[in-house]
Amino acid sequence: MRMEFITWFFSVTTLTIFCSITIPVHSQCLEDQKSLLLQLKNSLQFDPDSSVKLVNWAGTNDCCQWNGVTCDHFGRVIGLDLNTESISGGLNDSSDLFGLKFLEKLNFANNSFNFAEIPSSFGVLTNLKYLNLSDTQFVGQIPMEFSRLTRLVKLDLSSHDVFNSYGIRIDNPNLFTLFRYLGGLTELYLDGVNISATGRSHGGDKI
Repeated sequence: MRMEFITWFFSVTTLTIFCSITIPVHSQCLEDQKSLLLQLKNSLQFDPDSSVKLVNWAGTNDCCQWNGVTCDHFGRVIGLDLNTESISGGLNDSSDLFGLKFLEKLNFANNSFNFAEIPSSFGVLTNLKYLNLSDTQFVGQIPMEFSRLTRLVKLDLSSHDVFNSYGIRIDNPNLFTLFRYLGGLTELYLDGVNISATGRSHGGDKI
């Protein structure tokens, strides 16, 4: 009887220890996600000598392991951090970036898009919660399509470039119209953004 008890105790203890061990489960990125990332890399203009992320993206590796890329457990890209990657252009409305529909976090801060306008296609990334376009040398009106990003929690459009006399502006539509649908927004950074209180709003509203 004592021997049976010892055997039972040993079995239960072993099972408990085994079950308490966390076995990491990693899902490889989906092929369509990898393809979009590689096409994005090929379309962006960046300095390979200064890049530490984009320059190392390669088709032979799991894209969920690439520097700057975050995936969910389904292998879908939900985060992209390309902060300070010496990007100087190549982002427009037809960019493959906008095929990454599951993106929740996107950071392009501290790059130079050489006074290009912000693509209106950002509006298709409706899962975005965090968007950082600070110090990117974008110019012009913030597209009305930003009002579709209703899940945004943090938005940073600030600019500290004293030599950028054009910069980003919010006048038509005005600030109220552009952000009135973004009820979840808790952090909004507009340092250096030209905000007009007299710009026309869609529907006749004013700030």
